[in-house]
Amino acid sequence: MTVQDPATGKTRFVVVPASYVFLLREDPDDTDGTGTEVLLQLRQNTGYMDAHWAAAAAGHVERGETAEAAAHREALEEVGVTGLDLVFATAMQRTAHDLPIDERIDFFFTARSWSGEPRIVEPAKCADLRWFPLSALPDPLVPHEAVVLAGLRRGDLPALSHHGF
Repeated sequence: MTVQDPATGKTRFVVVPASYVFLLREDPDDTDGTGTEVLLQLRQNTGYMDAHWAAAAAGHVERGETAEAAAHREALEEVGVTGLDLVFATAMQRTAHDLPIDERIDFFFTARSWSGEPRIVEPAKCADLRWFPLSALPDPLVPHEAVVLAGLRRGDLPALSHHGF
């Protein structure tokens, strides 16, 4: 998306910010050494990456809202949990090249503690909600989220990442 800068009159592109929360836990029945699990949702009826697995909670940062506040709000709205102990994972700048709306900055957080039992709050947009080992993720995953999950699994996720460049 582009806007005209009122101070200079120049046209500038605008990035769309979003926050993502990967809820993580140690596998309670870890008999095969799979270790850390992540909670993912199966998207449906959203118009974006439907039938793909994605972060349990994610969404746009609203005007006047911090990335952390958006993460907390989305976790409540999408999986019904509060009191997240958020840990910043990475900021990802991404592009799809063809549409100005696809200039994005994504803030990824993890949380290993929260209040409440994660559940599907928006059944029209979420077909399933499941825990998966980081070492055995489902297919298909939203591509840019797959990059972050791979970095979390390997333990080498940089503070700033890029996708689509």
